[in-house]
Amino acid sequence: MTASSHEPYELHRVTTPVLEIAYHRTGRRRRQADAPVILLHGFPYDVRAYDEVARLIAEAGREVLVPYLRGYGPTRFRQATTMRSGQQAALGQDLVDFMDALGIERAVVAGYDWGGRAACVVAATGPERVQGLVTAGGYTIQNIARAMEPAAPEAEFNFWYQYYFHSERGRLGLERNREELCGLLWRLWSPTWADAGKAFAASAPSLHNPDFVEVAIHSYRHRYGLVDGDPRYRALEERLAGQPPIGVPTVVLVGEENGVIPAADQTGSERFTGPCEVRTLPRVGHNVPQEAPEAFAEAVLGLVG
Repeated sequence: MTASSHEPYELHRVTTPVLEIAYHRTGRRRRQADAPVILLHGFPYDVRAYDEVARLIAEAGREVLVPYLRGYGPTRFRQATTMRSGQQAALGQDLVDFMDALGIERAVVAGYDWGGRAACVVAATGPERVQGLVTAGGYTIQNIARAMEPAAPEAEFNFWYQYYFHSERGRLGLERNREELCGLLWRLWSPTWADAGKAFAASAPSLHNPDFVEVAIHSYRHRYGLVDGDPRYRALEERLAGQPPIGVPTVVLVGEENGVIPAADQTGSERFTGPCEVRTLPRVGHNVPQEAPEAFAEAVLGLVG
């Protein structure tokens, strides 16, 4: 396949119990003993966040898989009747289902925002599936039972978009103005990234997935306990309620200029009980892999063995 500037690796699809997941693949096909690298994007981003990271890891000789999360790009739900959940357990189970469908026993998983949460969920609840974890933002498993406890005023100010999404006005705003609103979030969350506007244009088409709004709104309501989750994920959500520790080898990447989560709140180091290294990245905002691809790829390659 001839790569364009925005399609540097092959597009594939795989069927899981709930989704048809679209994903990109690059790098040398793995040997049986090799763990592939799975890179997971966040909200409101897409696989383009990993173009340069994937290239660097592939050049180092590893297979790289970059799936579109539920509600993004070409990924689709298999059944019209399936709840369009964006809850953390759904994201984590999607990752497990993706690995199962591709016959992957263990992988190095890496992500930020929603993708980092999915990676943390699997590392915490299925450590035998994770050779190593890179998480931009630290321990991101939500403590829903404490979601109504107020944060510091500056943190609450940064979460304005979440409270907006709790209302019907916010749902309509995301539906009608998704590019304007999501482009604004990109700029606010990465205030020192000069290329944010140009990069957003390449990812914006993925936000027109027919399930994007419903999945996103459910995510930001469920994490505050305002709506019920999908019953199929109840058991996993109950495990996550205990804030399970993560014991796999981990690298935490902290963007010092993260415009939504202060650097001091990005580690959660007490929840990492295995080998864990925290690396602080000056002048890097929320979209760590796209703003600092060399640092992100270096963190991943240090865990591939």
